[in-house]
Amino acid sequence: MAWTIVSLNQTITYMYEKILVALENSQADESLLPHVRELAKRFQSQLLLVHVADGWVARNFDRLKLAESEEMKVDRAYLESTAAQLRTTGLNVTAHLELGDPPTEILKTAEREHCDLIAMTTHGHRLLGDLFFGSTIHEVRHKSFIPILLVRAGTRGP
Repeated sequence: MAWTIVSLNQTITYMYEKILVALENSQADESLLPHVRELAKRFQSQLLLVHVADGWVARNFDRLKLAESEEMKVDRAYLESTAAQLRTTGLNVTAHLELGDPPTEILKTAEREHCDLIAMTTHGHRLLGDLFFGSTIHEVRHKSFIPILLVRAGTRGP
């Protein structure tokens, strides 16, 4: 949803009020973060950093009343560290650790949080690569009604 503020001297359109940034907790995030940082600055957007822990404990955490796994602790620390770094540049940043199936949780979170854009990295897998590695992007792009920014992992920022 885009909205416009009109002042006497200029018109500013806020196209992306809230951007969901799907992080992997991998080097691929280094390709994505410069792009979303620049978008957020230009549109004065709020960034919502999301990582989905999808290990066995994460997928069964609520149902079996499990203790937080080491994976979940590491992922939460990564999200908080990344959010803190972005905040030092003056950005409005929140972070959520979701648990379960990555595409499902990304889509649910984007809708629940009223995000205007989903930003993700792509690795360029094709056919067999997607079968072996899965494709979060494939499912998200086919089911989302929210625009998606895809940045190829290993690319430089703007």
